[in-house]
Amino acid sequence: MLRRAVFLCLLALVLVGPAGAAPQELVPGLTYERKMEFTTRGPVVVDVLTAPRPGGLWSVKPVLSNETIPGTERLTAIEQRLSASATVAGVNGDLFAASGAPSGILMRGGALDQPPFPGRSSIGFDTAGNLAVARVTMLATWQGSGPRRALADVNGPPTKNGVSLFTPAYGPATPSTPGSVELTLGSFPPARPNAELTATVTGASANGGTPIPPGGAVLAARGTAATFMQREAPAGQLVKIRLILKPAWATTVDALGGGPLLVRSGKPVFRANEQFTPDQLLPRTARSAVGQLADGRLLLVTIDGAQGYSAGATNFELALEMAKLGAVTAAALDGGRSSAMAFDGTLLSHLSGPERPIGDALVVSYAGVYLPLPLEPVLTPNGDGASDRQRLSYKVVRPSNVTASLIGPDGVPRFAFSGSATPGTYPLDWPGTKPDGSPEIEGRWRWVVTATDDTGVSSSGERDFTLNRTLGFAAGVPPTLAVPRPRPRAVATVKLARAATLTERITTTSGVVLRTLPKVRAAPGDLQVSWDGRTDAGAIVYSGRYVAEVTATNELGSVTLGAPFSVHRGTVFRVAK
Repeated sequence: MLRRAVFLCLLALVLVGPAGAAPQELVPGLTYERKMEFTTRGPVVVDVLTAPRPGGLWSVKPVLSNETIPGTERLTAIEQRLSASATVAGVNGDLFAASGAPSGILMRGGALDQPPFPGRSSIGFDTAGNLAVARVTMLATWQGSGPRRALADVNGPPTKNGVSLFTPAYGPATPSTPGSVELTLGSFPPARPNAELTATVTGASANGGTPIPPGGAVLAARGTAATFMQREAPAGQLVKIRLILKPAWATTVDALGGGPLLVRSGKPVFRANEQFTPDQLLPRTARSAVGQLADGRLLLVTIDGAQGYSAGATNFELALEMAKLGAVTAAALDGGRSSAMAFDGTLLSHLSGPERPIGDALVVSYAGVYLPLPLEPVLTPNGDGASDRQRLSYKVVRPSNVTASLIGPDGVPRFAFSGSATPGTYPLDWPGTKPDGSPEIEGRWRWVVTATDDTGVSSSGERDFTLNRTLGFAAGVPPTLAVPRPRPRAVATVKLARAATLTERITTTSGVVLRTLPKVRAAPGDLQVSWDGRTDAGAIVYSGRYVAEVTATNELGSVTLGAPFSVHRGTVFRVAK
């Protein structure tokens, strides 16, 4: 019996199409939609996450791989790492170097972890949750006992005759840099731009590998800049640092690099004149983007590419798609093999190969109570071994007072909990029967949870499922049949507990429909699925493994079961359990 497998195959088919399918609510306020659009260049599959404007329980932020500038990490691993403190959904972030360092700006919580790439767009979010896309430059200086001098980089190796500032965002120690001189700043404030940052020199070293103290920083210099730094910033000297952004982005708290600009004032941008090569903009490949709707909601979008079912998109075609989705402002992120979308550590987009580790990601985070989908959308506790037990759960990420109820079709709770809960996931396994083992009421059941966290913020969630014992005990039958046959023969049996309309189909094990049999209205009892071994087009099927799929529909809803069997093409084909 393959009820579970059949359901997953059907779900996969629904996610690929058809166009215009209703968005799925992942968390109250966060929806996911997978669309297939048919274009002159072929089908294009678009994945769309729509999230509330940041604020309250919702936030949007860039996340570093492994929480350090060097190195890479898969998007799914990043989300799994964050799952203890939030329920997250997101896409890949900026383009990145071989070291894993993002290529453009990185600002987290108001602190500048990397400077902008002036020739490409920077993507910022302010304290009100507004998205801004702009070309941003940095003019930075340091000063000891002498005049202000240029500071070329933040968390990047110093260039010849240049100076760099390393903060704890880089990692535990500065990179090996032969010939460098490095000053340890034992206490250094968060690297906020457009402010004067002061610290005292507590030590000096050379050639890199200097430990970066928590709450501190390191100044590294080479060439003539190292000579000035040794003379003007001895141990005990107060050092002043300024990281000036233009435009100032005074209210921006989080930012990452990307580009080019895709949508300005609701209109797609054909040519943004940013520093990207034609090889980055013109090929039809996988793409990623972020945008904002007029009402403040955010769009995270990927387009599948380099696969037969999806042709991918050029950069301008991505701009057209973002405008069509309603974005008033949008920018591209890294694309190609980096392009990926995931929810709660599970991929949503389909990749053309193994998931690629990335330098950073852009995620939306929800801090309220989260209810995963029920294990069984339709529960059938009839003892046939398929969908006989339900698994429900909820997750809280802060200490909370929780009320959880499993409510039957009659409005009466069968399970109720009220009390305190520490951060974690709380499961409920339910057999779908009364405590004495007798049948429960069939119909729509609701799993309802509310939570108030230790800051006084309340949230709630609800998941529905159906209890329906109409259909059960699907199995293949063993007789052999000659192919072709003048009339169909039985390939599977099911039990029908109450009258229903039956839809019978023969599918491959991957869910591709080969034959749809006429609908019938059936009374309760044992029923057979009969088939003559041909497809809808009349062709005889090849030898292999197939599934007889039965859907029973009545006033309680629909139940689907699948029974596997094997076909041996030749003079006969056999049907076996």
